[in-house]
Formats: sequence, structure tokens, C-alpha cells
Amino acid sequence: MVMGVALIALLVGGYFGRQWWTEGRFMVDTDDAYVQADLSVVSSKLTGYVEAIPVKANQHVTKGEVLVRIEDGDYRIALEQAKAKLPTLDRTLARIDAQVAAAETSVQQAEAQLAATEAALRTATTNAERIRDLAARQVSSQSALDSANEALDTAQANRVAAVAGIAGAEAQVEVLKAQRAETESSRRELQLDVDQAQRDLDLTVLRAPFDGTVANVAIEEGELVTAGKRLAAVVPDHGLYVEANFKETQLSGIARGETALVSIDALDGHSVEGKVISIAPATGAVFSLLPADNATGNFTKIVQRVPVRIELPDGTPGLRAGLSVVVQVDRRTAPAGALFADAE
Repeated sequence: MVMGVALIALLVGGYFGRQWWTEGRFMVDTDDAYVQADLSVVSSKLTGYVEAIPVKANQHVTKGEVLVRIEDGDYRIALEQAKAKLPTLDRTLARIDAQVAAAETSVQQAEAQLAATEAALRTATTNAERIRDLAARQVSSQSALDSANEALDTAQANRVAAVAGIAGAEAQVEVLKAQRAETESSRRELQLDVDQAQRDLDLTVLRAPFDGTVANVAIEEGELVTAGKRLAAVVPDHGLYVEANFKETQLSGIARGETALVSIDALDGHSVEGKVISIAPATGAVFSLLPADNATGNFTKIVQRVPVRIELPDGTPGLRAGLSVVVQVDRRTAPAGALFADAE
């Protein structure tokens, strides 16, 4: 009888020993693990009263579906007021453009006048020189010389006036262009006001950022909400993952790409196969609100835990963010070079 019990114990021990040697020694597991999701917090960027909440808690929504409407009367009025000022500035710009065109035409006319006066000046100069030469030879009378000199003086004065006319016309063009630039700047500022008012109006409608389920609805119709207040949350349909906190003594051999068996408590231990996608660069204690200060008081060594993120396959029924799971990582499944890559 004793020999039989001993034999059975030996066989059982041998079986479990073989299991540990062939399988168990390559496995690390933890029950400090939970399903997580990158949920989106729905909050208002404006202050206003809640006009409508078209969705309810735990309702499935699609991307772009309206979640909350905030009363938009004040924001709509602000937009209309800003838009009403634009036509006035547009008319002012059109009027200045017409004035600039007229002033540039005046410059062209002044330039043509200058060309005419310069031609007249050349003629008067040639005629005066000829009369002076004739007068020096006493072939021309003094009155003819006086008339020639007077014509020359007039031509010179006309040229000076033409040059001044060009300068005045060009100055008027610059003044009008400066006025246009100032008006254009005012219009750009007003357009920014219009864009801001339009943005505020658009923000009175809060929409779902992706397909998911509405949760944690924390408002009611008619409630006054302020900018930044949390109104609800949307949990995505896809992209669920597990955050498994392994002991620091278990990290050796865990690497990206390894296979992880995830057993879900809420599904009677049903298991799905996941994959290690990242390992946190620090332990959870580093990011706690009150990190331990081991330089003061008595020191008790506590094994730290490091978060390891595990990707889950999409379409697993029954998964919800926050569920408890048990994770077992097979350290034999590390892709080639993964251990060295994580060590670096």
C-alpha cells in the first residue's frame, strides 16, 4: 500500500516536474491586470446652458453623432454681428481701389504733360539760342530776343510744374495705398472675429470622436456648464488592451511581441491570446501622487511592479474597460532580437 502511494506520488511529481521543465519555467503570470481603453472625455469649451442631450448613458454612437447641444443663441448673434461689418469694409476697399486707379491715371497724365513740356522747353531753348545769335550779329531786334527769352522762361516753369504734378500724383497714390493696407488689415481682423464666432457656434454641438459607447453622463438639460467641465465619456469599440503589472523580478525575458494568454474573470475564465506591445519605462510607484521617500524613517523593501501593455484581438465579446484579468506571458515566443531591443 505504501509502495503504491509512493509510486503515485512519484508519478504525479514527475508529471508536474516535467510540465514545469517544459512549460512552466518559461511562463510568468500576474493577476494584477485590468482591461483598459483610451476613452475620450467629452467636455465643453464654452460656457452655456445645455439645450439637449440626444443620447443616453450606455448608448452606442457612431463617429460624428451629436452627444450634447448647448444653447447657441448668443453665439449665433455674435456671428451675425461680425459678418454684418464685412460688407462695409468691402465697399471701402472697392472705393479705395477705384481712387487708386484714378490716381495712377493722373500720374500717367502728369508724365505725358511732362513729356510735352520738355518738348516745348527744347523748342524754346533752340529758338532762344538762335535769336541770341542773330541779335549778336544785329540781325534780330531786341523785342524778338525778349520774346524768345520769355518763351524759354515759360517753358522752364511749365516743366517744373509738370515735375511737381507727377510728384503730387504719385504721393496721392501712396496715400491711397496706405489707406487700403490699413483697411485690409481691419478686414483681416474682422474676418478673424467672424472665424472665431463661427468656431464658437460650432463648439455648441459636441459630437462623438469615434464609434463607441456613451458612459458617465454627468449633466442634465437646462444645466449651466462651464468651459472644461466633464460632461460624459465615450468608450471606443476597438483598441481595448490589458495593463498588466508584473513584479520587477518577473521582467527578465519579457519582451515586445511575446504571446500572452489573458484569462477574463467576468467571462468565467475564458481566455484570449494577446501580444505584448510595450513595457513601461518606470514602475507604477514613480508616477504615484505621493511617491515613497526611502531616505527618511525606517526602510522596508517592497517589490515594485512595472506596467506591461498587452494588445487584445478586436471582436472579443464581453470585454469592457476595467475588467479584471489574469495574464500569463510565454517568454519563449519573443521575436528574434526583441530582448536586445528592449534592453537598449
